[in-house]
Amino acid sequence: MQLKDCQNADVVVVGAGNAALCAALAAHEAGVRVVILEKAPESESGGNSYFTGGAFRIAHDNIGQLREVLDISEEEARTTDFGMYSESKFLDDVFKATEYRCDPDLVEILVRQSRHTVSWLKRKGVRFEPTYHRQAVKVGTSFRFIGGQICGASGEGEGLVQSQHALAQRAGVPILYDTAAVSLLYRAGQVRGVVAASGQEQREITAGAVVLACGGFESNAEMRARYLGPGWDLAKVRGTRYNMGDGIAMALNIGAMPYGHWSGAHAVGWDLNAPPFGDRKIGDVFQKHSYPYGIMVNANGERFVDEGSDFRNFTYAKYGQEILKQPGMFAWQIFDSKMTHLLRDQYRVRQVTKVEAMSLQELAQELEGVDKTRLLETISKYNQAVRQDIPFDLAVKDGRCTVGLPIPKSNWANTIDTPPFQAYAVTCGITCTFGGVQISPRAAVQNVCGKDIPGLYAAGEMVGGLFYFNCPSGTGLVAGAVFGRIAGTEAARFCKHN
Repeated sequence: MQLKDCQNADVVVVGAGNAALCAALAAHEAGVRVVILEKAPESESGGNSYFTGGAFRIAHDNIGQLREVLDISEEEARTTDFGMYSESKFLDDVFKATEYRCDPDLVEILVRQSRHTVSWLKRKGVRFEPTYHRQAVKVGTSFRFIGGQICGASGEGEGLVQSQHALAQRAGVPILYDTAAVSLLYRAGQVRGVVAASGQEQREITAGAVVLACGGFESNAEMRARYLGPGWDLAKVRGTRYNMGDGIAMALNIGAMPYGHWSGAHAVGWDLNAPPFGDRKIGDVFQKHSYPYGIMVNANGERFVDEGSDFRNFTYAKYGQEILKQPGMFAWQIFDSKMTHLLRDQYRVRQVTKVEAMSLQELAQELEGVDKTRLLETISKYNQAVRQDIPFDLAVKDGRCTVGLPIPKSNWANTIDTPPFQAYAVTCGITCTFGGVQISPRAAVQNVCGKDIPGLYAAGEMVGGLFYFNCPSGTGLVAGAVFGRIAGTEAARFCKHN
């Protein structure tokens, strides 16, 4: 279908990533006519969801509940400690990560609907699998999952998007590619559709309800500098180049309530020489998240974060911002041969900025832009501070720490003294922004008076109030799916009764 063929629909969904497709599938399931508008061409569709690792964080009390989502064989059940991840633990993790600023009502819905929503996607045909390669460690002859993260979409973000688009196609839900929503049709106090543009053509699409699920403003350098602060316009973007904040602007223009952490963002350690935006051939492998097994130093040759403060699931989304604050906006992650076998697969790709040396002196000479003398002093003092009497254990926060350093390393501290040594250059890669619009528990966009804007719903990155400062791994995709499903269901209900 092309724009010229589309004049009306029951529900218009703006965006074509995970949250948008969940909204569209839910609305279609409710028995209404749905049209999806995707600003990107088909070859670049899927929003930021395409560039993710496909992780979905879900609450579960036992392996039986996990099997609602994952196909776990008896052999896997015997050789793997999947553990449990209760709703209360999930809630605690989000509250702690966001420094207790998150909207408790929205987070409770997110947590309590997490498994049920992923199970719904599975029943529709999206495949999920245990994320052994990212989240499990081998303890003796069995595997143990760490950090509460077990479930991921088969084929990661690319596989997730392909599956969801195939589901929409089979359901007969049209996706109009190269078609941007320009503004909302807002008449007599109600959203009545959108103005859409494709090429030189622009036309109105009337609808009973609209779901905005078209991302945050992370791709927009001007908005990053305006809201996140100086230097953020120079950050690399992990994902799509199309998330320019359009949906947020459209909603604000008709009186939506701005909400959430507008000066905050999900940002990670990202290869220093990665391109300005995500590369669809590479996906998320520019990430560098094995820093708990080594140290990170800045241009002054100094450590600047506690690399072992927690499992990387709870620190990686905020440490990108810490890297951005450093001189030159870069850092080097340093490991010795005792730890290099533990590095994630992203460290072994061809597209990596890496230095290897047989001595620390040689390594220091190779680290471009780093104070060589200070670096060697930092490593020497770090090595002397490691509590080697405490056993090293990847599967838990082992308490193997440093003593007496200005910035401690709280867990997984190991001396850096065994060649060959490896170092990887990283900068900040922004994933998504945390500021957006306020929604009700039914995903209805709220106006500045705290009332629903009739006919307008939102999901995904443009929902404010879920995340502040940080975000536990796998929570973004599950939030998009949960509130996308709610938004699509409620939009369908609204247009049926109005």
